[in-house]
Amino acid sequence: MLLLAASGSKRVRLLQAARAQLGLPAARVLAWQDWLAQPALLELALAEPCLFKIEPPGDDPVAHLRLLREGCRLLARPPARAPEYGELMAMDAWFAGFSAAMEGLSRQLAQLPLAQAVNAPAEIVLMTDKLACQRHLAAHGARTPALLGRVHGYDHLQCLLDDYALDRLYLKPRYGSSASGVVAYRRNRAGRQQATTSASVVQAGGEVRLFNVKRIARHERAADIAMLVDALAAQELYAEAWLDKPRCGDRHYDLRVVALAGRPAHRVARLGAQMMTNLHLDNQRGDVATLLNAADMAALEAAVLQAARAFPASGVAGYDLVVRRGQAHVLEANAFGDLLPGLLWQGHDTYAAQLRALNHHA
Repeated sequence: MLLLAASGSKRVRLLQAARAQLGLPAARVLAWQDWLAQPALLELALAEPCLFKIEPPGDDPVAHLRLLREGCRLLARPPARAPEYGELMAMDAWFAGFSAAMEGLSRQLAQLPLAQAVNAPAEIVLMTDKLACQRHLAAHGARTPALLGRVHGYDHLQCLLDDYALDRLYLKPRYGSSASGVVAYRRNRAGRQQATTSASVVQAGGEVRLFNVKRIARHERAADIAMLVDALAAQELYAEAWLDKPRCGDRHYDLRVVALAGRPAHRVARLGAQMMTNLHLDNQRGDVATLLNAADMAALEAAVLQAARAFPASGVAGYDLVVRRGQAHVLEANAFGDLLPGLLWQGHDTYAAQLRALNHHA
């Protein structure tokens, strides 16, 4: 097995531990930064039959900056500086660089018939473009929150609310991950506004900068909200209809389900006091079996099967869902959604289970 990954990352450590547990030899690792500098390294590494898994480049700041600057070049922008820790900067340029890298990887794999990719690069790219992904899921019969399209700035947001006669919606960065920059927005008839987000706005030297932080903030001043929305829209932002999440006591929750070879496996509830329930925001895990009744569980299974059919070349994917009253909506597909340490399904964690599901014994 070969991994394209950030060397020494938690994902690599967990997968290597799973291989050891199953009595398999350690996977070889090709570092993202090394492959980006010398693409021919992949052809040398895949010269024999091999399972090939692509892990995200985000844990490697050198690779991240290289992708960001390549995206700036492709978009005819000046080279970007290195982002600070947690900074949300030029996400659209990063995606342009990432997409180009994945296209190059696809061309390489087409010439390497002995390599079996766990997830096809084209499907990874599609899942990383959150707006295109939701459109793709809906076109393949998955129930998703209604999409309201691109948001070009704060003034455009107000027009969208008027046009659709809405008083609340979600704003999501098109190329974000893990709730980075997501905004739960409300506006009442008196004109009062509220924007709840993990994005922190910092003004320095005449520049507006965004940082992803663990502390959820609530903004109510129109000027603050306008600055936030405009800064996010400059990196591509879209809106989707508000979807109420079910509650357990005083906490909202949604679900992360990992599909292996197209079938639902590991599942966990993510419980939070705010509408953003992502686990990296220090929210709590919950047991899905204790929260969902039989009808909801059936809806979960059917929704994941339907969503996975939209990505037939993805052996491992995570799906975020809201399930209530016997209906399931897919909030997101995540090509790298298997990082759930300690979560077991039929006695195996996500990494051991995927190796078994992919029938890999080499």
